[in-house]
Amino acid sequence: MAMTGSGSGVFRRKPIEHIEEPEGTGGEQLTRVLGLWQLTAIGVGGIIGAGIFALAGAVANGTAGPAVVLSFLIAGVASAAAAFSYAEFAGLIPKAGSAYTYGYAVLGELAGWFIGWDLLLEYTAIVAVVAIGISGYFSFLLTDLGITLPTWMLGAPGTGEGHRVDLFAALLCLLIAYLLSLGIRSAARFEVAVVALKVAVVLLVIIVGAFYINTANYTPFFPYGLGGAVTGAATVFFAVFGYDAMSTAAEESKDAKRHMPKAIIYSLVISMILYVLACLVLTGMQRYDQIDRESGFSSAFQSVGLRILADVIAVGAIVGILTVMFTFLLGVTRVWFAMSRDGLLPKWFAKTHPTRHVPTRVTWIAGVISAIIAGFLPIAEAAELTNIGILLAFVVVCAAVIVLRYRHPELPRTFHCPGMPVVPAIGIVFSLWLITFLRWETWLRFAVWFLIGLVVYFAYSYRHSELARTHPTTRGGLPGDDR
Repeated sequence: MAMTGSGSGVFRRKPIEHIEEPEGTGGEQLTRVLGLWQLTAIGVGGIIGAGIFALAGAVANGTAGPAVVLSFLIAGVASAAAAFSYAEFAGLIPKAGSAYTYGYAVLGELAGWFIGWDLLLEYTAIVAVVAIGISGYFSFLLTDLGITLPTWMLGAPGTGEGHRVDLFAALLCLLIAYLLSLGIRSAARFEVAVVALKVAVVLLVIIVGAFYINTANYTPFFPYGLGGAVTGAATVFFAVFGYDAMSTAAEESKDAKRHMPKAIIYSLVISMILYVLACLVLTGMQRYDQIDRESGFSSAFQSVGLRILADVIAVGAIVGILTVMFTFLLGVTRVWFAMSRDGLLPKWFAKTHPTRHVPTRVTWIAGVISAIIAGFLPIAEAAELTNIGILLAFVVVCAAVIVLRYRHPELPRTFHCPGMPVVPAIGIVFSLWLITFLRWETWLRFAVWFLIGLVVYFAYSYRHSELARTHPTTRGGLPGDDR
């Protein structure tokens, strides 16, 4: 078999043949304890958040009408194109890091570095953004119960008068970091239990709501035209990923080559079924132009005299966001761990707990950073830190799976992305199309973070790369590098 790793300088690639070998010392290793359904639960937990209750109503009312169902289906198909690519890589490269590791192995060190570098910021920001969202639902529940908290702890600076901090959101970030620091086995048990509760709440809402469907509300099905459904797909696409963060835990799977591809596909299919059923119920209960943009399901159940279900939905939203926080904080710590073990960031970060076998240092650092963002940034500003890196990761993974399939078709794969190269090409095109919708502030943030990453890479990572040390023939060189 030809060696897959080659290239020089910034284009050096990690040999896939060596990726399955034990990496790091005893203090830099994870432990394989996760089964198929634990991985699937982590994936579902990352995909389904509060958006299942809020996003469907907003898109139905102002963008797609009852065709919001089609919006989710289009987004699901596009997401599946990327998911199939992730699944092929997860079965081939059963190591922590996900898109970072795949990009490093196929497209080279610099490409892998930048994907990993941007995911560090974006996964951390996602944890903070959803924590801010859960804080809002928590305040709603307390107010509904007649409990009033001091206003200074209910929002970030700039969201009201006086000195403020979103204390509840910050504490939630630290709580999730604590759970992950206990060890992946204990943390996964928590995630499975909470995901089961979340799915139960969603099913309750769907089943009860089905009894109040009026099929006349489905007409007209395309009040904003077919274009409205397509535009809606661009909006809801950000509610149908999360399996990418779950795939960072491949190194903690009992049988990653068999289980990871299945978990990625299962989690997306389960989530899409729930999304589609929820949309059918919502648009069947109320006419699309009467659906509340902010709290579609809550207002729909209030309109039929089921006020109690509004509180159930609030609880479901809180539970849903907790699982999203878990999945993405897990994701950022495993990407950080993998980059540090590869020498692209200081090795100190890659140290794992001697008995729990998790990277506790980066877990707490990421938890504290997300807590600071959640506590002191308004949700609109925090949200600007997300999206572009994940879309670029999708582009890189879909492109890399095409390159590797034709460069090394002989590699043993437990899952083959279907429809090669059309399916991953769909993932590339759709992701690039969505990138054109992003605000200029997002591009500015990306440019600044990109430049910082460029400085860090050439000042530190290039010269400390583990690949340059262990496989000197792949090093190549930069001008002035005479080591």
